[in-house]
Amino acid sequence: MGKDKLRKFAEIATFENVFQKDEGKKMKGHWAQGHFGNNSPIILELACGKGEYSVNMALLFPDKNFIGVDYKGNRLWRGAKTAMEENIRNVAFLRIQIENIIDYFDEGEVSEIWITFPDPQPQKSREKKRLTAPPFLDRYKAVLAPGSPVHLKTDNDDLFTYTLEVLSAHSLPILVNTNDLYNSTFLNEVLAIKTYYERKYLTTGKNINYLKWQLL
Repeated sequence: MGKDKLRKFAEIATFENVFQKDEGKKMKGHWAQGHFGNNSPIILELACGKGEYSVNMALLFPDKNFIGVDYKGNRLWRGAKTAMEENIRNVAFLRIQIENIIDYFDEGEVSEIWITFPDPQPQKSREKKRLTAPPFLDRYKAVLAPGSPVHLKTDNDDLFTYTLEVLSAHSLPILVNTNDLYNSTFLNEVLAIKTYYERKYLTTGKNINYLKWQLL
């Protein structure tokens, strides 16, 4: 591991807005009041990378709480550092494997989930690792309040098609569906937030897919 990564791992261990492993488990059921000091809704960004969505949504919606979730601490460092430098108090970061999410959030504790440009896990043998695979949807349902939405933004057309097939197979209501977000009528100030990777994709002319659905 490079020196810069090691430095970032060491730094996030001291950040008050970053939670790891057992530290995060202690927050289960208490995120709003225990960390944010309010009763506002909790919104998760899964596979958050550098945390662009979490940080920018926190700025847009100061009356809501945002938690970026990812396992790569050197990426989380950027979002957490920005939030601290700009005194954005309604955003935090959780460094865990997403498959363990039910160990960190109580039933109905989460109001909304964003999945932003996750690893598409294209190999058939890794289908269960896709963040929109049925086992993950079951975990999301366990922590989401009834009727809460889930969002997916991805440049990967195969993951987009796969997710549509999963939602159809499980008879889950699709609220928004577009394979060309930036040329659609759905684009708004939230969907216009761009991650590091999204900017790279757009410069090559790649279409961006977007889905919004509910877990019943």
